[in-house]
Amino acid sequence: MTRPVEKTALQAVSLTGFALCLLVALWGWQTGVLTSQERLQALVASCGMAGALLFTVFQAVQVVVPILPGGLGCLAGVLLFGPVWGFVYNYIGICVGSLLAFAVARNCGKPLLSLLFSEKTIARYSRWTEEKDRFARLFALAIFLPVAPDDFLCYLAGTTEISWGRYTAIILLCKPFAIALYSLGLTLVWNALV
Repeated sequence: MTRPVEKTALQAVSLTGFALCLLVALWGWQTGVLTSQERLQALVASCGMAGALLFTVFQAVQVVVPILPGGLGCLAGVLLFGPVWGFVYNYIGICVGSLLAFAVARNCGKPLLSLLFSEKTIARYSRWTEEKDRFARLFALAIFLPVAPDDFLCYLAGTTEISWGRYTAIILLCKPFAIALYSLGLTLVWNALV
């Protein structure tokens, strides 16, 4: 059973994060930072390693408290830092965030799922947990392919009996392919639009 006060607080945090992202986007649009890839790259480059660190932290937080679709972060990484470093920063941030989401769910349990995700999503994927080994196989496949709600699945995994070691191995070994596909696919779409 969900607790209305906690769910409302989480929704308020998510809405506030979205509003902040929207304000930054409006500022970026008005100043030309978001209309020129060169200006955006110059702004990030002027921050030095702090820019890369902040982006990586943003990607990690994005998994734990989803504000924007994760694919947009992957696109931003490639546009800001290029295909190699963008991939590296995306990978590090998303893997750290995935481990944090697992840890939060491991400590808070199944009631947390109802606070963060829709009942429809929970019902759809909870069937995977009915058999211990089945969940690990389906989870690995879903993390490998960029088609499932990875953030939710990381939280769901934290409520199962999957070990830290197995979970970490799945994240570290399966995430690169999905991140690369997101990054490449969205970059191609971006370049076609711009």
